[in-house]
Amino acid sequence: MGEMSPWHWAIVILVLVVLFGSKRLPSAARSLGQSLRIFTSEMKEVHADPRAATTNPPTKAGSSSQRPPAQPVPTTEPTGPDVDLGRS
Repeated sequence: MGEMSPWHWAIVILVLVVLFGSKRLPSAARSLGQSLRIFTSEMKEVHADPRAATTNPPTKAGSSSQRPPAQPVPTTEPTGPDVDLGRS
């Protein structure tokens, strides 16, 4: 009773074709295959070097840890030996 017979598979395929259309099913299967390949390659990478997953944890975009260091603010008043401030 838990197995799917060929008739069950035919009904499932027919419902998918009716819901998504015959033109969208190949592109959906293609994108699913690409996603699966990316996922498996990432899992192999994590298993090959488990430290790689823990040394660079993902951070949220715009968090304070990703901001560049603050640059010094230039002064508006010129200073130096060759600057004449009108003081005599």
